[in-house]
Amino acid sequence: MSTAMVGMIAGLALGFAGYFGGFGAFLLVAALGAVGFVVGRLAEGDLDPGDFFRGRDRRR
Repeated sequence: MSTAMVGMIAGLALGFAGYFGGFGAFLLVAALGAVGFVVGRLAEGDLDPGDFFRGRDRRR
């Protein structure tokens, strides 16, 4: 599935949530979509879980 198609589906889901459920539902769908995106990237191997927990290298 292309990136444009995924974006369109996400936009439709957010639109329906905003229209039928109000702003709270819109925020819930957006947050769950972001979580799903991160989990999907982790599953594909594009993202390393250690990136979230490692500190920055500060060299002076």
